Amino acid sequence: MAIELPLVTQRLTLRAFRPDDAGPLLAVYDDPDLARYLLDEPWTPDVARERVDQRLGQTGLDTESRTLCVAVEHGPTLIGDVTCWLNDATGRRAEISWVLATASSGHGYAAEATTAVLDAVFAAGIHRVEAQMDARNEASAALAERLGMTREAHLRQNWWIKGEWTDTLVYGLLADDRA
Repeated sequence: MAIELPLVTQRLTLRAFRPDDAGPLLAVYDDPDLARYLLDEPWTPDVARERVDQRLGQTGLDTESRTLCVAVEHGPTLIGDVTCWLNDATGRRAEISWVLATASSGHGYAAEATTAVLDAVFAAGIHRVEAQMDARNEASAALAERLGMTREAHLRQNWWIKGEWTDTLVYGLLADDRA
């Protein structure tokens, strides 16, 4: 299940995180509009360093972390990340998430980066990939659908986050769906 990095697309490079990525990743995650749909509040510099330190060990589904987290670069600029992690004991089911800078939206970068990760994990033998998101995040739901994912559930007020109950959308994609 090894996935060789970097993954290179027409416009993007998806690579393992480096210690010096804390500043550039902070520029993505400190946006209150972006953080609205995430579990965390906008990041601080300390949180950015802590999260990059975590990502340094998340280099593949075949590692102890069972997680592949890649920095998404457009040219020399880090514009976000895509994370895929195994979520069951079989090692054949995974969950995926994506976060790209608000300033990078509207260019197809999220679809391009996420497609590259999906291609890699399905080629490595994953059977099913799921994506879960705040139901108010219309852009992520639209991206999941553009990726060919099927909306499988709308869980009503199942998550207490940031002082309110929120709904969750669940999307799924099977290896057979991409054949």
